[in-house]
Amino acid sequence: MATTTAATAPAKMRALQYDAYGEGAAGLKHVEVPVPSAKKNEVLLKLQAATVNPVDWKIQKGDMRPLLPRRFPFIPVTDVAGVVVDVGPGVKDLAAGDQVVAMLNSLNGGGLAEYAVAPANLTVKRPPTVSAAEGAGIPIAAGTALQSLRSIGAKFDGTGKPLNVLITAASGGVGLYAVQLAKLANLHVTATCGARNMDLVKSLGADEVMNYRTPEGASLQSPSGKKYDGVVHCTVGVSWSTFKPLMSSSGRVIDITPNFSAILTGGLHKVTFAKKRMVPLLLWPNKADLEFLVGLLEKGKLKTVIDSRFPLSDATKAWQSSIDGHATGKIVVEMES
Repeated sequence: MATTTAATAPAKMRALQYDAYGEGAAGLKHVEVPVPSAKKNEVLLKLQAATVNPVDWKIQKGDMRPLLPRRFPFIPVTDVAGVVVDVGPGVKDLAAGDQVVAMLNSLNGGGLAEYAVAPANLTVKRPPTVSAAEGAGIPIAAGTALQSLRSIGAKFDGTGKPLNVLITAASGGVGLYAVQLAKLANLHVTATCGARNMDLVKSLGADEVMNYRTPEGASLQSPSGKKYDGVVHCTVGVSWSTFKPLMSSSGRVIDITPNFSAILTGGLHKVTFAKKRMVPLLLWPNKADLEFLVGLLEKGKLKTVIDSRFPLSDATKAWQSSIDGHATGKIVVEMES
């Protein structure tokens, strides 16, 4: 079965791309390029919203070389929401007109554009009650939060133990989802963030919130003296030696932005069967998690906190905002019709 892209999408589209490592927001260029076509097990989307994640500009910086990007020029960003325009061969459960949330293939990117091709197995239907911006926040950030909590032992079916967790940088993209998901799993949540976001983090369910700039917050010790069964570590600059005395006998620190030292420590803990462990997390994107998270959005049990919105024509500002690192929640790029 051949695709019908030519009949349903224009030949060209607006996009932003970069053609070398480095340069930050200044390296993003506005271009007009051909609209891609859906191949086997892919869908072509007319994008409505995308969100910028730190991994996007870290790839541009060269942190993932030689793996990513696969080639230059490169249209960045993977987390998107839009409407299906066309489906490639082999796609059974999606059709033109479906509103969806998707995670694009990291090797190909494509999210800062008017159209993009997504793998069908990472594309899920988006209910009318979930906006494009809310849905686009989900794939990397909420997916990372969910998999981190599961690595600690959190259960979302009511069968889990009442664990104590610490969430660092709780007002960031991953942290705000992690707080909400931890409470859905009936965990006791201690969180750190800046002073201006303490009320927000409390409102999302955190039991204890500490300002990371105070001595108490920097120590990471629970105000109620609890030992942590798990840590969702969403920031940098905290060593294993700081965490170790704060952990329960089999506590795990899930490091979502591991540096070389954290990876070595995690490897050492694994081969020595250490009970207290540093665990570097690499997100495993999958459709089941996406469907679960979008379902929580639909039921009002999870919400996407949006820091800021930019039109595609101003996407360089969204990029710079993510690099600056002070966003509270998700940075959204919206595609003008």
